[in-house]
Amino acid sequence: MAYPHPNLELRPLGNTGLKLSCVGFGASPLGSVFGPVSEHDAISSVREAFRLGINFFDTSPYYGGTLSEKMLGQGLKALGVPRNEYIVSTKCGRYVEGFDFSAERVTKSIDESLARLQLDYVDILQCHDIEFGSLDQIVNETIPALRKLKEAGKIRFIGITGLPLGVFTYVLDRVPPGAVDVILSYCRYSINDSTLADLLPYLKSKGVGVISASPLAMGLLTENGPPEWHPASPELKVCPHLLK
Repeated sequence: MAYPHPNLELRPLGNTGLKLSCVGFGASPLGSVFGPVSEHDAISSVREAFRLGINFFDTSPYYGGTLSEKMLGQGLKALGVPRNEYIVSTKCGRYVEGFDFSAERVTKSIDESLARLQLDYVDILQCHDIEFGSLDQIVNETIPALRKLKEAGKIRFIGITGLPLGVFTYVLDRVPPGAVDVILSYCRYSINDSTLADLLPYLKSKGVGVISASPLAMGLLTENGPPEWHPASPELKVCPHLLK
């Protein structure tokens, strides 16, 4: 069943032509990354997000060891709306077993993701946390492989994600214009760290869409605090008010 969309601002994403809701649905919690989430609650949360006007859903095979993609796929199927009513982004290159940005692995990865998501294509496929791989491999092997997937119709647009902001300029300065459509930066545009703002003019000059993820710093700025795996210092985990 289709839901009426309340007024929620839609914003253009770079030169993609996509119009994303100003608030997106980060689906890592559906993989029980921050605590157990039942199948019922996962599907209900996707339905409620869509009802409230959210049309952008982001996931990765790394989240929960593929569980996030499976749960999101079930939630999107339960919406019962045409495919063009929502925008889906998933990732490649980072898996529970480790990092692999080879052309062979990312090409296989999208087929696995599409099966879990129960989709024929994803709107955006992003290289996941590229700072953990070889940036030259990303430029010379991974991005060309993703461009072939784009030509095959399995993905519509190509993105890269990472924590250090320098990885974006390194790659964007070395790939052909338009080869990368989107960047996803996380934990860099919130009350404790707003350094992404300094990079926005550069990204705009490249025609690249920008997604700002994890405004709560991967749980650090929540009342419950961050999970055990969070990279913050023990002092900040106990006393997040020390953030400057």
